[in-house]
Amino acid sequence: MPLIKFFSFFLFLLLLKQSIVVANELDSAFIEQFAKTYLTEQFPSTEEEVVRISVAKLDPRINIKPCAMPLTANIPDKNSQRNVNLKISCDESIPWKIYISAKVEITKAVLVAKNTISKGDKLDESNVELAYMPINKVRGKKITDTTSVFGARATKRIAKGKPINKRSMCLICKGDVVTIIASSSSFKIKAQGVALSSGNIDEQIRVKNTRSNKIITPRVKGIHHVVINL
Repeated sequence: MPLIKFFSFFLFLLLLKQSIVVANELDSAFIEQFAKTYLTEQFPSTEEEVVRISVAKLDPRINIKPCAMPLTANIPDKNSQRNVNLKISCDESIPWKIYISAKVEITKAVLVAKNTISKGDKLDESNVELAYMPINKVRGKKITDTTSVFGARATKRIAKGKPINKRSMCLICKGDVVTIIASSSSFKIKAQGVALSSGNIDEQIRVKNTRSNKIITPRVKGIHHVVINL
């Protein structure tokens, strides 16, 4: 009876060892998915940015050895943000490593022209839309809030697909009739004026009060509305 128990225990250990070896055998599909998971953790998407990761297929001639240790990954120096050469390592007593290439495309949400917009056209949902563009094609600070764009007018021609920026529009344009709101902690008064310069939200422009002929520099707060704090 003790001999039978010993043989059963030995058989159990043998099967367990075989299952561990099988579990640690690796193939190209596992390596590729491991690389994609690692890069997704390193370059997560956010509300403003969407990251697309594509991992190249491993050369089928590469012999991938088993690994009893958890695999590790790192991005060596001198990699561009778009083209990554990822190193995947097995840190056993006899270590090995594999390099796999991948592309990381980071896109940013920006407002762009849905179709070609001519100078003087009003910007609204018919010709402006939110789109994601590669960050290497986004120059300077771009606009994502439609409330600061809709109702403005184009100051120059904007080609289809091109980002909308403050230089290409004016929420209040030179010559517009505007409402001036002058306020303090105790009172608020309104007056009418004419814009002597163009501007967008929170920018200061020159305005002539049509009643007093006084020139002031209020801030743009909306379409045809400027505010000055007394």
